[in-house]
Amino acid sequence: MCFNVYICSMIKITFPDGNTKEFEAGVTGMDIAASISPKLAKEVLSIAVNGETRDLMRPIDADAAVKLYTWEDEEGRHAFWHSSAHLMAEALQQLYPNTKFGIGPAVENGFYYDVDPGEGVVLTDRDLEAIEKKMLELAREKQEFCRIDVSKRQALEHFGSLNENYKVELINDLEDGTITYYRQGTFTDLCRGPHLPDTSYIKAIKLTALAGAYWRGNEHNKMLTRIYGITFPKQKQLEEWLVLMEEARQRDHRKVGKEMELFAFSQEVGAGLPLWLPKGAMLRDRLEAFLRRVQKQHGYQQVITPHIGNVNLYKTSGHYEKYGKDSFQVITTPQEGEEFMLKPMNCPHHCEIFKVKPRSYKDLPIRFAEFGTVYRYEQSGELHGLTRVRGFTQDDAHLFCTPDQLKEEFTKVIDIIFIIFKALNFTDFTAQISLRDPNDREKYIGTDENWEKAERAIIEAAAEKGLNTVVELGEAAFYGPKLDFMVKDAIGRKWQLGTIQVDYNLPERFQLEYTGADNQKHRPVMIHRAPFGSMERFVAVLIEHTGGKFPLWLTPDQAVVLTVSEKSNEYARKLSDLLNNSDIRTVLDDRNEKIGRKIRDNELKKIPYLLVVGEKEAEENRVSVRRQGQGDMGSMTVEEFVSYIHKEVDAQLASIHNY
Repeated sequence: MCFNVYICSMIKITFPDGNTKEFEAGVTGMDIAASISPKLAKEVLSIAVNGETRDLMRPIDADAAVKLYTWEDEEGRHAFWHSSAHLMAEALQQLYPNTKFGIGPAVENGFYYDVDPGEGVVLTDRDLEAIEKKMLELAREKQEFCRIDVSKRQALEHFGSLNENYKVELINDLEDGTITYYRQGTFTDLCRGPHLPDTSYIKAIKLTALAGAYWRGNEHNKMLTRIYGITFPKQKQLEEWLVLMEEARQRDHRKVGKEMELFAFSQEVGAGLPLWLPKGAMLRDRLEAFLRRVQKQHGYQQVITPHIGNVNLYKTSGHYEKYGKDSFQVITTPQEGEEFMLKPMNCPHHCEIFKVKPRSYKDLPIRFAEFGTVYRYEQSGELHGLTRVRGFTQDDAHLFCTPDQLKEEFTKVIDIIFIIFKALNFTDFTAQISLRDPNDREKYIGTDENWEKAERAIIEAAAEKGLNTVVELGEAAFYGPKLDFMVKDAIGRKWQLGTIQVDYNLPERFQLEYTGADNQKHRPVMIHRAPFGSMERFVAVLIEHTGGKFPLWLTPDQAVVLTVSEKSNEYARKLSDLLNNSDIRTVLDDRNEKIGRKIRDNELKKIPYLLVVGEKEAEENRVSVRRQGQGDMGSMTVEEFVSYIHKEVDAQLASIHNY
């Protein structure tokens, strides 16, 4: 048991709604929840005390502002899944006694633990069921999670005696006085918490995958085994999640992209470097054309910059210092001392474009836009389809304005993001205001004054647009705060799409100037924005959101002509040519296969309209129309079908551009 003794005195607890209540010092989050309602006491998982998320059973000994978290809150799920990682570690320790442990955090959907299972032990998918069974057995024992403060010396002695070399390495990086253990059952871990009161909360378990992971992400270190899992407080929730995961598997952009022939990867070209196939390239082209049109309406000017830049450019911007280790190696030339880098960011190049000629306040705002390809050396284990690549194209733009113009320009960028989300049916989103970490300002460049102005502008603009916002400390870019759009897709998964950043610092570093109305030199303010983020990641999310069933205006192939027999091949070819010449993207399937097989194959390719033609259709100059997912629409003349498609596309585009 975990015991704490307090001299009886009263403290004031303040709730999120501003109400207060007095409790005896030493009150716990569980006590507070029970005082509100028995139902809440059953559902609460963790508590925030003066902004710090803590265990429910940890005593509170002074006046505090509190917030209780349940499964519905990210913080509550985090405590649940962090505790589950420890439970899995205990199960592994009992099943494989020589296991050494790395780190085991909660992640967005579940948890993982990096482990070294010991000499000669190789964990496979077949072992996961036994680990799950042991976890459930231990969970039913209702083991308490006890927090224990220890000195650095004690921690080193404890884990050193167990030959837990990974834990010892972590402890050596910690400061004395900040180290805590958590113990449940027979397992003790180095951990800050928070955790559940006990293991009995964990009712349903699924270990989902095994992967390799270099210790501390360094490819020169040992490869550990990473075990992923997810847990729930109810079995029904697990069953619902498994259904959702099957839907996600069917929507996986890697699977759908292959079926639709959108993109590919080649080890000969290199890991993380996507190859856009003709249909994928057409899809990208239409997305880019759509955004170019919107940008033109909003006064943007298109620019193009090189794929490389002198290393001094990125030293000036600060990107070399911050991201040098994540970039490709410096490129040297035959000229001594001359060094280049593959472009990791577009913004330094756009700063140089601004400097090409003198600027006046009358010229501002200036808005430079570019679909610029950048390169970053992601670790091979972190690459994932189009969502994590080494070469990607940003729909980048940089706006240069006066301080007085900042909020209006920022608001107009939000309008552009609204247009994009409406066009592609992203209707459920939250705007995340990403600010500096007030306790670690060394990570950022620039003065406090400029940071405060930039943060205030974002907060005010978001409020004026009525955005549903959350504030995240420590998530700002190194040069400025930002507004990130967190979008839920059709099956409820959250993605970060679209970002707007305010920057007072790069104009200072690049000595950017404009002449003001007072005839004096002034620094412009810079806005960085990328509504798509990157074309690669955006297309991946769009595929998974739609399952490959894109809007008709965007889809690579709008129609396919299917022949019933060879006798209708000639008519089918003429029909396909006519439709393509009528601006309807059409392909022909005249394979020597049964019509049922052709329909199934082309349904898989997510082509919206399937046009079946036989001898009768050829004689009457008609088509038999099927709609993807809806079935038979009956017979139409060719002219009727052309008109029908054009009206549908026109209606979609009018809805977008009139937004």
